[in-house]
Parts: sequence; C-alpha cells; structure tokens
Amino acid sequence: MIAAGIAVVLTGSLTAVALNRDTFFARSPAAPAAAPRPPGAVAAPFAGLSTDAPAPTREALAAALLPAVTNPDLGMLTGQVTDATTGEVLWEQGADLPQTPGSVAKVVTAAAVRLSVPLDQRLATTVVSGATPGQLVLVGGGDATLTAQPAGVPGYYRDAARLDDLVEQIRASGTAVTSVVVDTSLFPGPTMAVGWNPIDIEGGSITPIESVMLDGGRREPTVNYSPRTTTPALDTGRVLAQRLGVDPATVTIGSAPPGAQTVATVWSAPLGLRLHQMMVVSDDVTAETIGFELARARDKPATFDGAVAAATEALVDAGFDTAGLHLKDLSGLSVDDRIPVGLIDDVLTAATGSGEHVHALRPLLDDLAVAGGSGTLWDRFVSPSPGAGWVRAKTGTLDFVNALAGIVTDRDGRALTFTLMSTGTPSGVAKPALDAVAVALRECGCR
Repeated sequence: MIAAGIAVVLTGSLTAVALNRDTFFARSPAAPAAAPRPPGAVAAPFAGLSTDAPAPTREALAAALLPAVTNPDLGMLTGQVTDATTGEVLWEQGADLPQTPGSVAKVVTAAAVRLSVPLDQRLATTVVSGATPGQLVLVGGGDATLTAQPAGVPGYYRDAARLDDLVEQIRASGTAVTSVVVDTSLFPGPTMAVGWNPIDIEGGSITPIESVMLDGGRREPTVNYSPRTTTPALDTGRVLAQRLGVDPATVTIGSAPPGAQTVATVWSAPLGLRLHQMMVVSDDVTAETIGFELARARDKPATFDGAVAAATEALVDAGFDTAGLHLKDLSGLSVDDRIPVGLIDDVLTAATGSGEHVHALRPLLDDLAVAGGSGTLWDRFVSPSPGAGWVRAKTGTLDFVNALAGIVTDRDGRALTFTLMSTGTPSGVAKPALDAVAVALRECGCR
C-alpha cells in the first residue's frame, strides 16, 4: 500500500529529484555546474495522475469533511484544502487567521530556501593558523551536521563531514599544536530566538545556534531527541583539542587572524540533502542554520531576524501573499510564530501544480514524510489506515498546538493539498483527529 501510494502520488516529485541527482548527491565544491535542463522538464503535472480526473465539488467535500473537522478533539481548527491541478480552494476555515504553526513552519522555510539558494551548496568548516606558533583556530562555517563519530560509524546526519578528517589533515601538515581557539563570528548572535524555552535544550529540540557544532549539539550523537549542549561551539573545539593531544580545558572562543593560512578543511553534505533531512525528521537545529544560510544568500545578517527577513523576501518575490506572516525563527519552535494556513497551503499547491515556480518547489514534496512509512509520520496512518502511503505531510507539534500540511490523492485520482492547524487540545487527541481529516480527503470522491 505504501509503495503503491508513493509511486502514484509522487511520480512527478521523484522525477524532479532524479533529474537533479547530481545536485543532491555527487557534485563537489570544485566540480563544474551541471548542464542546463530543458525548460519545463519538471513543470509537467504528476506523471501518475490523470489531469482530467474529476474534481470534488465544494459542497460535497464540505459534507464529507464535516464529521472530522467538527471533532472537539481539534479544539480551534483552521484549515484549507486546494485542488492542486487548478489551484481552486475547495474548503477553508479561518485560512487567513495567523496561528502558531509549530514545525509546519518548515514548509515556508524549505520553499524560501529552494527559491533562493543552490541545492548543491556545501558549507566549509576550516582550521587555520592562529596568532601564535602552535595555535590553531577552528572557524565555523555554519555547518550543524559535522560529526564526532569515527570513520565508518554513521552520525545522526547523512553524509556529514567528520571531525576526524580535520584531525588527519592537521597531523599531515606537521603542525605542532599547542592551543585551540574557536571562531564563531559568522553568526554574531543572539544564539536563542525569541519565544524559545531554554528547557528545550535539555529536552533535545534545540541548542544555542552557533556557527560550528557536532551532530546538531547532541550529547548522544545518534539519538534524535538527545539532550543538547548549551555550548556547542566550545564543545567542538574541546573535542578537536582532545584528539590532537591538547588539554581541552584550555580551548577558548576568539577570532582567526586576518590572512591566516588554512591548515584543514571539510565540507558538509549538499544543501538539498540537509534540507531533506531537516524536513523529514523535523530537525530544528538544521532548520535554523539553513535559515542563516538563506540569510547570507540574500545579503542579510546571519541572525534570526536576518533569516526571517530573507525568507519573507523570497516568498514575496515569488508572488506569495505573506499577510499575517510573523516569525521569530524558521524552525517553528518559537511560541511567538504566526502563519495563516492559507500561506502554507498556497506553497504546497505551487509545488504540486504547474505554475511559475514549480521547477524550484516541486522537490519540496519529496521532503514530506510518508504516512505510516517515514520520518515524523512513521507511526501515524499505519496500515490498514486508508491514508497509509497516500498521505505525505509535514507535522507540527508544540504544547496544545498540532498541525498537519501536505498532499493526498483522493479516490478519483485528484491531487489535493491541505493545511490544518489545531490549537487548544493535547497531542494525544489532536493528532488522531487531524489524521482523520486527511483520511477523509483520501476517501473522498466528493462529487
């Protein structure tokens, strides 16, 4: 069921990724650019769907959804459902009302990044010579995925750069290392966004956003919600020092001297791969560091405010209506974030249809978790649920805030995008109620 659903619903999305496979997986920082693709190669409608499949009527769809959307377990619900082929809004409830989104805010982040930054972009973490003989400076380049795991042992992030590769290059240089300094100046601060709760550091959702860290700041490098460190950059310098035989207690925060000689460099995975993992597992730390990457690409400061300004600018430039958009971060972790469901659904419709920006946005659909199969939906819509494999979505969860936004194909083969935000009830009851709405869309012929 899951395999069939993915094949039918997302043939177009997977085609987009296949067409850009060199961008996602192979291209090194020094490699030549890939040959241009033919115009419209990704802009065709979904290959597995009939573009003339009958569309639901507004009245029939509203009737089919009524039992699910009036479930009191949803608290206050806002939502929008759109015909992905025509862009016609088929059902909405408070679509223009700004709500706390939780991690469905990452849909907006991913869209802004895909509209602005080359997906083959990699980030360098470098070690340069310091101000005194034997001193080395670890210069953060914004990569949160650098891993302390040894060669052959996977870290949390796929294809991450390794600290041990820096160690190997330093040793090969013949440098007699006496001290280590960490340069975090790329991200000037603050390191915590407005609306974040410091308890979420120990809870495993976030770490202070600094320009170099190991495994997203996790204390247990392969555990998703491992408690995080409060000093990610300093900890990275300490581990580097220890592996070089230097007392980790002597590591300090400082700056690389002008014109310092490069001693070692490692490169992150391409942006496209980091973006995909950010979305599927809803990783807040990579969302924020990718947001700072977006800010720099749009000539904004690498700060939370700069990232929000860059994302908003990217959406406005692409023609999206950002009325009601009010963000303090790009992960959705801030309780002060507000987004109308209509904006998120408009982004998903733009990615699904055949409009002006589909070439950039279509792969965003492949970044959504598969119902009953992957990421944050692995344990939801589990077979025999009718939604298993047919729903692809981004989840969002904060205290008494639950959201679901994605795409589903109805019984007639019509692709529908949907965005749902529920406020005021706990996750234990809200999530099944949200899933029931998506299942109602899947089972709908609604004519």
